Amino acid sequence: MCVRRLTVALTLLATLGSGTLLGPQAVSADREGPGRGTNILVVGVDSRAGLSAAEKRRLHVGGEGCNCTDVMMLVHLSQDQRRASVVSIPRDSYVEYARPAGDTGPARWGKINGAYKIGGGPLTVRTVEKATGLHVDHFLETGFTGFEQAVDNLGGATVCTDRPLQDENSGLDIPSGVHRTDGNHTLRYVRARHVNQRPGDLGRVRRQQRVVTDLLARLTAEGALDGPVNTARTARALLKSVRTGEGTGLSDLIRIGWALGRLRTDRTEFATVPIRLFDHRVPGVGSTLVWDEPRSAALWDALGADRSITGDTRIQPVPETPVSSNPANIAVRVDDDTVAAALRATGFAVTATQSAPPVRPAGPPVISHPPGREEDAATLAAALPGARLRPDPKLDNVFDVSVATRPVLVKTVTYDRNTVDGAPVTADRLSCAGAPARMPVTG
Repeated sequence: MCVRRLTVALTLLATLGSGTLLGPQAVSADREGPGRGTNILVVGVDSRAGLSAAEKRRLHVGGEGCNCTDVMMLVHLSQDQRRASVVSIPRDSYVEYARPAGDTGPARWGKINGAYKIGGGPLTVRTVEKATGLHVDHFLETGFTGFEQAVDNLGGATVCTDRPLQDENSGLDIPSGVHRTDGNHTLRYVRARHVNQRPGDLGRVRRQQRVVTDLLARLTAEGALDGPVNTARTARALLKSVRTGEGTGLSDLIRIGWALGRLRTDRTEFATVPIRLFDHRVPGVGSTLVWDEPRSAALWDALGADRSITGDTRIQPVPETPVSSNPANIAVRVDDDTVAAALRATGFAVTATQSAPPVRPAGPPVISHPPGREEDAATLAAALPGARLRPDPKLDNVFDVSVATRPVLVKTVTYDRNTVDGAPVTADRLSCAGAPARMPVTG
């Protein structure tokens, strides 16, 4: 038995024997500030080191790894252990790195995932602390094979989608529905960045959050986090594929896991750091994400004060008419110049106006839309309250608006990608258990 395993075993015996895992009083006051809860940084590392050619093919991770963090989640467990807030930090976030030990040079900026390549876990932790202003109490790290093994050790995962998802880069190819997946296919689901939805990290991050939600729900339902003994068994299974930072031991994992296992789904929150610029180009760095400064600051402030992040309008403003797709990507033709101008002013891509009919029909305006573009049709309908929707197979990529006799009110709609893909939400609303009933369920 190696020293690490011996230490883990002795720690388990000592903590179970002394009864120091039995509730909030077990929080270490010297590491976790009074009334401020516990912060755990969880990362998945993109590294191909030690993988054989066969393993790369099986995991669908060909090419060179960046030796950087591919997934990053900051988990805040409240001081009273009655709420958990999980905030995903996109890998391309543009931040100032913490200084490596002995570095006296100028400040260095880059994607947050690059901190790991410079200084491993310790610099990653200090960079997250610098960017958020929060203290990280515990650090957990895994890689491709570690993630695969962890999911398999926990009995698989549940994933869901309301439309087919394909991504050649990650190997993801699943139909719509709710699916039980093994570690390999779950890895493909959480890594995919080029699916046939909105590209980039926010959709991928939401899928990662959904997997975590359902894993926690299933572990809780199966009693894997019920009491210190069962939680210790689960934590020991995770330690076969997860590395911990210095100062984080099995006793910490048991306490955290047991606390998470006692939470109701409406007391577990998930969010993604709000983004202001989604394609900020930096020479030598590439395309990056720039945080929305006021909203991200409000997010870190809420966690630092041990407050809930859902319902906080400083983090997630509530517009009068929110929509789920970008009006700029919806091409519209209108048979009325005034309505066309108003739609153009609210952000729609009004390409041309059609000739008005000699006699307008009675009733509200009619939106004719290509089949399969229901989400975009709903966005256009939100700007035209009372309009009727009519799918038209003869249309390809353009929406036609026909104005009738009823006066037309054009409302200003607000598309916020942060709202669509990353707004704070509780686990009961995020879980695959709440998937639409029309989703087929597969094994």
